[in-house]
Amino acid sequence: MSAVAVGHGESPFALGAARFRENRLAFAALLVVALFVILAIAAPLVAPHDPNEADLFRRLQPPGWMEGGEWAFPLGCDGLGRDILSRLIYGARISILVGVVVIALATIVGVVLGLLAGSVGGLVDRAISGVVDILLGFPYLIFAIGLMAMMGPGLQNVILALVYKEWVTPCRVTRGETLAARELEYVEAARALGASRWHVMLKEILPNILSPVLVVGTVRMAQVIILEASLSFLGLGVQPPTASWGSMVADGREFLIDAWWVSSLPGVAILLLVLSINIVSQALRDAFDPRIQS
Repeated sequence: MSAVAVGHGESPFALGAARFRENRLAFAALLVVALFVILAIAAPLVAPHDPNEADLFRRLQPPGWMEGGEWAFPLGCDGLGRDILSRLIYGARISILVGVVVIALATIVGVVLGLLAGSVGGLVDRAISGVVDILLGFPYLIFAIGLMAMMGPGLQNVILALVYKEWVTPCRVTRGETLAARELEYVEAARALGASRWHVMLKEILPNILSPVLVVGTVRMAQVIILEASLSFLGLGVQPPTASWGSMVADGREFLIDAWWVSSLPGVAILLLVLSINIVSQALRDAFDPRIQS
């Protein structure tokens, strides 16, 4: 790997971005993620068929390259004769929407509470840390299943159920970074000049701890997508006929021997997206880790 030249006055973000651009595998994974995002946004334009249009005459029709298939339905049809490619494209909307919204909300809540815990300390820190420790004691999926059982299925409830526990990760990261940053010289200098606690938190500490928080958010997005698919697989997530990758995998369980494509292709889509996000997040973590020497 070629070294990243360190120029005078370059910010840590610029140096991290330069290191990330050198990682070809991460760049390729980023292109895969971008492709999924583009397909999700442009689903009404690129999907060849209505994802909910059933045609029992095409029930379990194989992909176009197999005997009995046709290229008008290149990935075949499911048990109700619905086009799998169209449902995969629309299903990407659900997975990406849940991942982005959950991570955005959880990061906002986690950063605010983590800043308070790390900056104020005392009773505030003990209270927030206590709640975090309690929530970390519950397995994530079991916790989400319990909440969904109480709130009922649906997209909005999936997002809320995941946010209820997801905020603890950015909170812990923010608290730890804040505890380290508040002892640094530039923060002490701001206090010596009479800056208020809020000024120190928002102007001095927050801008300098965002990089690790954003990297953690990217790492966690893959986990959130898997959890959404798991809830939909169990029938607790997005409800039919809305296309969701998890429910598509569940719909094809009984056809695994004779019509493998019904479950396997949504599973491959989940694998590709989650793997690509993990590769990108790992590269971001390596690129923005301040311990990496240029």
